[in-house]
Amino acid sequence: MATIELTKDNFNETLAENDFVLIDFWASWCGPCRQFAPVFETASEQHEDLVFAKVDTEDQQELAAGFEIRSIPTLMVVRDKTVIYSQPGALPQEGLEDLIRQARELDMDEVRKEIEKQQAEGPGAAEA
Repeated sequence: MATIELTKDNFNETLAENDFVLIDFWASWCGPCRQFAPVFETASEQHEDLVFAKVDTEDQQELAAGFEIRSIPTLMVVRDKTVIYSQPGALPQEGLEDLIRQARELDMDEVRKEIEKQQAEGPGAAEA
């Protein structure tokens, strides 16, 4: 599957209609972004069952700000409308493949239970 361009107009729809989305936040002037682009594209060709998307942080400043993107490239993985990974930095091919494997293996029911538990405890509970 080809990599799709995400904008504020298609972002929510893309995440709502797909269970597993990898998002590359990037900019054309960013050297590490250009280095990561072929790695991301290769993975998109190898994992046709997943959605690979790119957000141009220059054109989509509202989206980048909404996700508090402070450093690019930032890779975000969303499963079942839940962000399960978001880290800046260009991964090598092996690193991206390992991340995809780990994301596939996650038990999303357990992830949701953990999120509910943290929300129930409320802010500041971790410091107590």
